[in-house]
Amino acid sequence: MAINNPYQTYQQNSVTTASPQELTLMLYNGCLKFIKLAKRAMKEGNFQEKNTNLIKAQNIIQEFQITLDRNIEISEGLAQLYDYIYGRLIEANMKNDLAILEEAEGQVKELRDTWKEAMALVKGK
Repeated sequence: MAINNPYQTYQQNSVTTASPQELTLMLYNGCLKFIKLAKRAMKEGNFQEKNTNLIKAQNIIQEFQITLDRNIEISEGLAQLYDYIYGRLIEANMKNDLAILEEAEGQVKELRDTWKEAMALVKGK
């Protein structure tokens, strides 16, 4: 009989009960977490860990691209921004370039912070 990890159970429940807006925020936070882990691995010279975490971050950005509602006017601009961030993550990985990675991290942080503000405005109504 396997013993359930309470933290893992909590995380699973958080995801399954979250609203679409909260899931988007979780994805932004997850992307930032993977970028942070990749930065640390890059500094430590752990190329496998860096690559693994950057691929996870890239997958999240790809998910944002795929799920954009193209009928909404802002979507085209977001698609271009996601495409740019995705490319920068790949470039940072290939070149092992911390500055490029930090640039991508800054852009994801801006998107996340803007999303949080939008969520707060909607809740405030």
